[in-house]
This record gives sequence, C-alpha cells and structure tokens, in this order.
Amino acid sequence: MSKLVIVGTVAFDAIETPFGKTDKILGGAATFIGLAASHFNIDSAAVSVVGGDFPQEYLDLLSDKNINIDGIEIVKDGKTFFWSGRYHNDMNTRDTLVTELNVLADFNPIVPEAYKDAEVVMLGNLHPIVQLGVLEQMTTRPKLVILDTMNFWMDCALDELHQVIKKIDVITINDEEARQLTGEYSLVVAARKIHEMGPQYVVIKKGEHGALLFHDDNMFYAPALPLEEVFDPTGAGDTFAGGFAGYLANSEDYSFENMKNAVIYGSTLASFCVEKFGTERMQNLSNDDVEYRLKEFKKLTHFDIELA
Repeated sequence: MSKLVIVGTVAFDAIETPFGKTDKILGGAATFIGLAASHFNIDSAAVSVVGGDFPQEYLDLLSDKNINIDGIEIVKDGKTFFWSGRYHNDMNTRDTLVTELNVLADFNPIVPEAYKDAEVVMLGNLHPIVQLGVLEQMTTRPKLVILDTMNFWMDCALDELHQVIKKIDVITINDEEARQLTGEYSLVVAARKIHEMGPQYVVIKKGEHGALLFHDDNMFYAPALPLEEVFDPTGAGDTFAGGFAGYLANSEDYSFENMKNAVIYGSTLASFCVEKFGTERMQNLSNDDVEYRLKEFKKLTHFDIELA
C-alpha cells in the first residue's frame, strides 16, 4: 500500500456566505486534503500542529478516516490557527476578516519515522520554508512531490518559494496565482514558464471553470461539474489536491495520461466539498456518492464525433 504524506494546516475556520454563517468549525488545508485522499486505498499521514483548544473529536474524525495523526503536534498551552472570511455574492471573491497564526507561527514539522519513505508527498499551502523542511526529512526521494501554494507567499517569500518549486514534480495553483508567479496573462505561456522553474506537471485551477493540466507540449482541460447551489467554496482547492494526490498514490502511475484521471477525481471530490459549510459534506461522503458523480462527470464530458 502506497504511503502519502500530507503537510498543511489543521485549523479552525469561521465562514460567512450569502447562504449563512458559521462559528468556529473544522478547517485547514491538511484536513481537506486528508478527507479527500481517504477515498483511496492508501496509507496517509498528516503533518501539522494544533493548540490545546483543538477538540479530541476532530482528531478522532481524522483517525476514523484512516489518516495517521502521529505527525500532528499538539501544543497544550497554545491556540490553533484560525481564519475567518466572508464571501461575496459571486462566491468567487472573499474578504479575509481574521487570521490568527497562533501555534502555526513557530511550526516545525516532524514527519513520523514510518512515513519518511513515502512514495508521494503533498505539500499543502504553508510557508515555503516549512515545505522545504518536510522534503529534507524524507529518507528517499519521493516518486511524486506535489506543491500547493498561494499569492501570499509570492508576495512575502518569493525566493524561498522558488527553492521549493525547483524540488517538486507537480504544482497546483489557481489562474490568478499562475499569472502573478510568471507575469504572463496567457495561462499556456504561464504554464510553460512554470515548467522552466522545475515542475514536470502544472495544474492550474479555475474554480467553477474547471482545471487545466500541462506537461511539456501536452494539455488537458477538465470542466467543473455544474451545481445547482454552492454553499461554501472554502477548501475546494485543497479537496481537489487531496483527490488528485490520493488517486495518484493509489494507482502508482504518474504518467500524463493517468494525471488526467487524477484531475477528474480531484474535480469530482471538490464538487462535493462546496455543497455544505466547511468539511461537513466531506465527513459523510460515501464511495457510492463519488462513483455516481464520476459517471455524471463522464456523461458531461464524453462525446463521439466523426472527423473527415
């Protein structure tokens, strides 16, 4: 069974959308990634940090999903990372209301000994120095390293981010971030420039407009599944990354053709994430639900056409 190391935040979120608002609920990149990856037959471990205020029931939830939590440090006298945001009516833009780093400010990731030889590493959105620290702990070079990052690190830690990008195989970022990282408006040109920075594969997420996959001169596009209602986009990108990484770890096939399937799985799982606030939908998602929606996705994208 393949091993997957997931690095990222395990956190509290408070969210406000046109559909309502929440108090502090379970969130964080590693949480969403782990819940999505749990739909595959893999041995995954989360590497993160929480405070003494983090409920045991949340840790039990991760364990019940077969996510190893030995790498989640608990700082008894500290507080867990907290983020609060308000989404606009279009659900594509949001305002950050509160960001409290708390225990994350001094986070020194420790990869559990049993996972230092993991085949796949998913570097969730964190400071590039933390991401580098994880890679340096691996005893063997992982077969696949996937990086997720955001424009915040491009603004304040660009040199360190470039160091990480040199060491990875796949980067997943959104279209705005791809343009900022490269200074190019065309996503095709932007992907080419990111290739030159190190990654063999570039995945550019476009929210409700799907995702693009680039490798050398090859390109693949997967639409997002049209939904009647989107309650909360928080964590959708991380859920995509978790489905993408989990599928690849399970299949042990890192070819461009199989990456296409991983993009579809990631998009499918992300379509569930947005249906409820926070992790609520992902906590109770069955494999039958996923299989049914994959079939819907196939019907949406499959066609036969005769070419002259």
